[in-house]
Amino acid sequence: MDIVVKGRKTEVPERFRKHVAEKLKLDKIQKFDGKVISLDVEVSKEPNPRQADRAARVEITLRSRGPVIRAEAAAGDPYAALDLATDKLDTQLRKEHDKRYSRRGNGRLSAATVGEVVPDAASFNGDGELIPTEPEPSVPTTRIGSLEVQGEGPLVVREKTHVAAPMTLDQALYEMELVGHDFYLFVDSETKEPSVVYRRHAYDYGVIHLRTDPLASDEAGGAGGALGG
Repeated sequence: MDIVVKGRKTEVPERFRKHVAEKLKLDKIQKFDGKVISLDVEVSKEPNPRQADRAARVEITLRSRGPVIRAEAAAGDPYAALDLATDKLDTQLRKEHDKRYSRRGNGRLSAATVGEVVPDAASFNGDGELIPTEPEPSVPTTRIGSLEVQGEGPLVVREKTHVAAPMTLDQALYEMELVGHDFYLFVDSETKEPSVVYRRHAYDYGVIHLRTDPLASDEAGGAGGALGG
């Protein structure tokens, strides 16, 4: 097997080809993968002068009966890029070699210890029979708008978003009467905070102001039930 060195939109000098043959030791590569079919080295050059420190790029492609392994690197010159790409290739070859070695049985777990080491693995009794496991009950999930409910949770049947300009309390009362609702959500023009006006008994009205406080606790008990007061 020969090493094929080619350039992409650049000339590859003979000196560099010899350096590739010295750098990529075929006998060392075949120790990790004895079924190598081809080994290609491609050199390209970045024309942008602003990327002078990464002007040279070297890509090494190794094809065998297993997965294709590629390693590429860029540097100021092709020799430095080749050194970096070769180191990456060595690392990937070692990983693939270790994978194959492990699959052949080295460090293989016994059936008795699989359940202790591998999570969610099947369990067997002393006679080698499979111990059935009860499936966990699935919890239905319902998503409506931006709310995701699991199981029997609250169901939001409608979600609306309104764009509102700040207004005074008198304007909010007028708008509430105009639409004929028992409450009206608005942004107070003085405090710039969300507020709610609502109809109480007879012709009385109530107003709730919300004041944001980043130091407030997350405990339950907001203003949700205050409309009844």
